[in-house]
Amino acid sequence: MAKLSEAFLPNRTLDRKTTGFIVVFWVVATFAVWLTMPFKTLPMPGDIWRALGALWWERGMGPQLFTTLRLIAHATALTVALSLLLSYLTVIPFFRPLVEGLSKLRFLGFTGLVFPFTLVTGGGYALKVALLTFGMATFFVTSMAQIVVEIPRVQFDHMRVLGAGEVRILWEVVVRGTLDRALDVLRQNVAMGWAMITTVEGISRAEGGIGALLLDENRHFLLAEVYAILFVILVLGLALDYAMGVLTNLLCPHAHLGRVTR
Repeated sequence: MAKLSEAFLPNRTLDRKTTGFIVVFWVVATFAVWLTMPFKTLPMPGDIWRALGALWWERGMGPQLFTTLRLIAHATALTVALSLLLSYLTVIPFFRPLVEGLSKLRFLGFTGLVFPFTLVTGGGYALKVALLTFGMATFFVTSMAQIVVEIPRVQFDHMRVLGAGEVRILWEVVVRGTLDRALDVLRQNVAMGWAMITTVEGISRAEGGIGALLLDENRHFLLAEVYAILFVILVLGLALDYAMGVLTNLLCPHAHLGRVTR
């Protein structure tokens, strides 16, 4: 009970057992509110579960889900390649205005950009990949370029004193030295890309996808099916986020040495 009382005090670190108890409490409280809410038009957990079964076995949710996962994987690979290249180029003064300008494009939405992207890609799957990559890369470049710019100059000077050339300095200080933070930025941008899936797949529905399926069910006001799809999107999003966290811990175990644990 003494440890539980610390949960109500500021700036406290709780052990895993106490944290797990708190998580269970909030989950139970959430379901209790859901089951007793006065808005009877909203579906109950049982309705959502039955709708999920129907969507999976009768409406082809499995193949639609595979289409979406392929899309997010393709866009993420392009985002990483383009964004890291642009971010690392900020060490060269000539490219800094270009990278800064590209980062400002994050304020643009997809409205008005669909037409030029369609002209370039021809529409269909390529259009969705291009739009999703654009949406993710502009934010990725913004965060990653700032990380590169904020690298202490003493790290570059230290490598020069050791006799390293500029290419070696770029690899050791900029690439390897910021890998853990690059993975954290990637983790955040994968979550952002996952949140944009419905919008992107709604623009071009030729290949289907979980987002297109969600929009179809929402258009017919099938709320149980809508929330069932949202549940799948949430679970998969959490799984992707967890996988990214595991990858970061495997590749950069040193990144968490400074954390206080109990």
